[in-house]
Amino acid sequence: MASFVDRVVLHVSGGTGGHGCVSVHREKFKPLGGPDGGNGGNGGDVILRVDHQTTTLLDYHHAPHRHATNGGPGMGDWRGGKNGETLILPVPDGTVVKSKDGTVLADLVGEGAEYVAAAGGIGGLGNAALSSQKRKAPGFALLGIEGESSDIVLELKSIADIALVGFPSAGKSSLIAAMSAARPKIADYPFTTLVPNLGVVQAGDVRFTIADVPGLIEGASEGRGLGHHFLRHVERCAALVHVLDCGTLESDRDPLADLAIIEAELEKYAVDMSYAGQDGEVVPLNHRPRLVALNKVDLPDGKDMAEFVRPELESRGYQVFEVSATSHEGLRQLGFAMAGIVKAARDAVAAAPPKVQPAVLRPRAVNESGFKIRREEKGLEPLFRVLGEKPERWVKQTDFTNEEAIGYLADRLAKLGVETELFKQGAKPGDTVVIGGEDGVVFDWEPTMMAGAELLASPRGTDIRFADIGDRPTRGQKREEQQERKDARAAARAELEAERKAGIWTESVSSRRVAKPLKESGLDAGDEF
Repeated sequence: MASFVDRVVLHVSGGTGGHGCVSVHREKFKPLGGPDGGNGGNGGDVILRVDHQTTTLLDYHHAPHRHATNGGPGMGDWRGGKNGETLILPVPDGTVVKSKDGTVLADLVGEGAEYVAAAGGIGGLGNAALSSQKRKAPGFALLGIEGESSDIVLELKSIADIALVGFPSAGKSSLIAAMSAARPKIADYPFTTLVPNLGVVQAGDVRFTIADVPGLIEGASEGRGLGHHFLRHVERCAALVHVLDCGTLESDRDPLADLAIIEAELEKYAVDMSYAGQDGEVVPLNHRPRLVALNKVDLPDGKDMAEFVRPELESRGYQVFEVSATSHEGLRQLGFAMAGIVKAARDAVAAAPPKVQPAVLRPRAVNESGFKIRREEKGLEPLFRVLGEKPERWVKQTDFTNEEAIGYLADRLAKLGVETELFKQGAKPGDTVVIGGEDGVVFDWEPTMMAGAELLASPRGTDIRFADIGDRPTRGQKREEQQERKDARAAARAELEAERKAGIWTESVSSRRVAKPLKESGLDAGDEF
């Protein structure tokens, strides 16, 4: 059973916001108390936080799905719903958060460092918050929005200053146990170390951390042995220490050949270039400072081998130390050499000017509408897709079982300018309009849906604009009816003008009343009955 996990895929989702409440205040002697529906609570966030008590990602390997709590629904009497609780996920120091495509989202270093992996959804407004002077008693409320959900990759990169690399059974674990308080597993067979081990070393006034990683063999980059994926734990190290086994005088291996193989495997390891350290640069492993520790000099063969290969290593420019994890010979000198490299690296970081990105203010453009409309075709029929943060959020907040809520959405879209832009794009009545992406809401566009539902006398929860929607006249028919009314008024004015010119307007009202039935009977005023 795995006890150390340094890479997991985590599925996180924020809590869903609570729905708003539709309620009317009722009290004795106050029949029209007004709306009192409260707002829904916001959903909880999912936050990754560095915790020094956490050293592995094992918990997320067994339970990779994490979800924050939802917000509570609003209630009457202006009572808001309860906000969802934030879900805090502890991670080890040095955890790198990436997306599924490998993009670095956050590098969590230091106790308390946080990253919001999934934000919770906002709660819906109750009808009390939606009331206004024109819409005094809304019969609807807004729905809560689902929280963000994403799949992220967590990679643990140990926080160490010095890394020990070498062949299996070269004595790396014994060395770290002799120089620090770490107690890794030590045995006389290869690949004893299966997980990275960390130890803290004090050399003078410099305290630093050394890391012992599993052994490398020839072909590790191709998957032989334990592979070399665990080298991610040494990417933060300032220097590498090659631990060479000198107690192999009678075997086919020799320290110089081992060093060449390890250098070749380090050359083949590709450092994660998407990650940049504090200095903003990524240095390959084989380009960092390196020391050579000739181990097991307490053995007679080991001492002879160390004296034999040391001149060759020094001629190549390496700083060489003859050490023994058993007798502690040379460990003090090696520790001070490590401390010197670490101190120089820390001083370089402290002396470098901080790279602060200048604040860039991007005010909203004057002509920015907050949405865009993309014309598409589906089944040889035009389709207009409305994309934008506001329209898509408004659609998610709308209760499509409530006519008044749909009318409120139409008013908001019209006020935003969606209908005007659809006209400019050449949309016609009956065309398909989709608000959102592939899972957006589909409408049959009706341009006659004019704004101003709050001015229409309709029962709460309904919208008169949806009554007899199949017989509602189009704009063209309305223009024709308006033109007919104009023509009728013009004809009436012309008739009155003709009567005025004929002098009919000078007669008394009583004579006109008498003249009208005579005219209808075909008799003149002077005829006898």
